[in-house]
Amino acid sequence: MSPATILRNVLRVLIPICIASTIYLYLYPVFLGCAFPLPPQEANKTEPEDSATAFQHTLRQHVIPSSNGNGAPFRLLALGDPQLEGDTSIRNYNRESFMHLTWAIRHLTYKTDHPSLRSRLRQVVHDLVDVFFDDIPDTAESIRKRIDLFGNDFYLAHIYRTLRWWTKPTHVTVLGDLLGSQWIRDPEFNRRSTRFWNRSFKGGERVPDEVAAYPADEYELAGLLGVEDENAAAWRRRIINVAGNHDIGYAGDLTVERLERFERVFGKAAYELRFELPVTDPATNATIYDAETNPESDRLPPELRIVNVNNMNLDTPAADQSLQDKTYAFVNDVINTASAVEFTGHFTVVLTHIPLYKPEGLCVDAPFFSFHSGGGVKEQNQLSADASRGFLEGIFGLSGDPNAPGQGRGRRGVVLNGHDHEGCDTYHYINQTEGEERQWKTTLWETAKSGHYPGQPGLPGLREITVRSMMGGFGGNAGLLSVWFDEKDWEWRFEFANCALGTQYPWWFVHIIDLIAVIGLILYGILQALAAVGIDFENRPKIIVPKIEISDHSDDEQPEEKPVLMSHGVTTKG
Repeated sequence: MSPATILRNVLRVLIPICIASTIYLYLYPVFLGCAFPLPPQEANKTEPEDSATAFQHTLRQHVIPSSNGNGAPFRLLALGDPQLEGDTSIRNYNRESFMHLTWAIRHLTYKTDHPSLRSRLRQVVHDLVDVFFDDIPDTAESIRKRIDLFGNDFYLAHIYRTLRWWTKPTHVTVLGDLLGSQWIRDPEFNRRSTRFWNRSFKGGERVPDEVAAYPADEYELAGLLGVEDENAAAWRRRIINVAGNHDIGYAGDLTVERLERFERVFGKAAYELRFELPVTDPATNATIYDAETNPESDRLPPELRIVNVNNMNLDTPAADQSLQDKTYAFVNDVINTASAVEFTGHFTVVLTHIPLYKPEGLCVDAPFFSFHSGGGVKEQNQLSADASRGFLEGIFGLSGDPNAPGQGRGRRGVVLNGHDHEGCDTYHYINQTEGEERQWKTTLWETAKSGHYPGQPGLPGLREITVRSMMGGFGGNAGLLSVWFDEKDWEWRFEFANCALGTQYPWWFVHIIDLIAVIGLILYGILQALAAVGIDFENRPKIIVPKIEISDHSDDEQPEEKPVLMSHGVTTKG
């Protein structure tokens, strides 16, 4: 069988596999039914539509682009912990690949000092042995790691690019640990940052410093929700980057230099953004609070507030007290510029990295702290209970006291974070009926939902979503947060969904077999082109080989020789 025939048969099997697997990979959100949760489509409903209806709505957006009218006005694509590794993860980083071979050559060429020839030869033998047991394995592993880093950049890019195309988010956030280490020096930091923007999140932009505002009573809106204009298009490109421990370090590692280089490349580490949802109905607008015309109303114009909090140095001790003081001042100003808890219509989305405190056994990461010998937080899985109360009771105004303003119900909102790569969905609440001994408690969101905790009188609470990592080892996950406004109850509602590509191995498999198929098609094309010009590997010319026989005849009695035909290694008599 000729090479062209073999190759043709292989391609007949390989190409359908390539087509099917490639279509699945590049349309995986479609096959998995991924979509942003869809607000209720009927006036008397408060719960979001089911996932099938949400998927159908997303599909219609691609078929009929103008059909997005009933979707959530705020759709946040939340990505956790990409952790781009770099050269420091490569075994032979910053040294030559075959170091022992180099030393063996140096010994043999008398470029080293030895007391005797025997000693010199002994060292040469040792180095040659190390070439096989050290240099070759290290070089092979280093090559594998370089290929892995290259592929991982595009694996992450595939998640970001595909979900951004399919789900059509209005905003995007990366919830910390953009890079893999806070200890890297500036040149390596710059290389990884370049890969982040030019490979993994190509097309994305940092939030401009002039847009990332400091909390204030008088502020400018960052945009309008539900309005398609140039500003909305700009926000679809921007990425709200949260600072993580592998970006700037924990409290005991955080320095001015690390914070400045992060903010230079990825944007400010602490700021707020305010978006307003326009109300077009004059009758509804008349019900909104106005100090002169409608002072008795508790309705505020619908507004969504995003607060990006650098919580890496909320807990003590900190290496730089001035940086910690700035973080405390920022959180206090967020609290002081928030709307009064008695009013409705505002919603707060807190984006941060380290999760709030929760007891052991609820999520994968249990409470854990370690400290540097000289002082300063070295590592932590969660915020301390005291720092967590600052979020719950401060930023969101929740209270265990039923006589507190707004009966302690606080402000509507949600907390999104990363850090725990496994992800977790929890509900923090406090029972106001437990008297002076009442304490904050935490349960899984599904438990709270089935128990009807949210909205229950005397049980104020807040949902916290720790988004599972987008790294391949954790399934290439992405979070989809939808927030919409309920005009009937004059409050914001939200829902969250996950969409996971799967580990990186199928991504590698698809691209490797695609590459093999392309190479096979090129080779097959070459063979067909050669056949077209007369070089036919299937019908190669036959070679006549004379048959040589040994017999007992004398020289002058030799029988006549008959030619033998050979073709493709088979001998036949002519």
